[in-house]
Amino acid sequence: MSRRCELTGKGVLTGNNVSHANNKTRRRFLPNLQEVSVLSDLLGQPVRLRLSTRAIRTIEHNGGIDAFLLGTPNRNLPEAAQVLKRRITRAQARRAATPAT
Repeated sequence: MSRRCELTGKGVLTGNNVSHANNKTRRRFLPNLQEVSVLSDLLGQPVRLRLSTRAIRTIEHNGGIDAFLLGTPNRNLPEAAQVLKRRITRAQARRAATPAT
């Protein structure tokens, strides 16, 4: 499993540890990834994703996974997020086509 956020695409960065003597050794900066279940209102079920904590905060700020994905252009989303966005868009279209009772 790659160390990459499934919504934002944030991944591993590299840099240097710098000692007091100014010795430089390579190191990796890992993203803070969490395995979370996000409830999709349009799909009516939870969606399990591996997200960075910044992505979780962004989803909450936008009012849920549905609002976040529908309001984000496809060019800013990784392929896995675009697949989820298409599922949500199809569910939204089905819900709009069904007559309200």
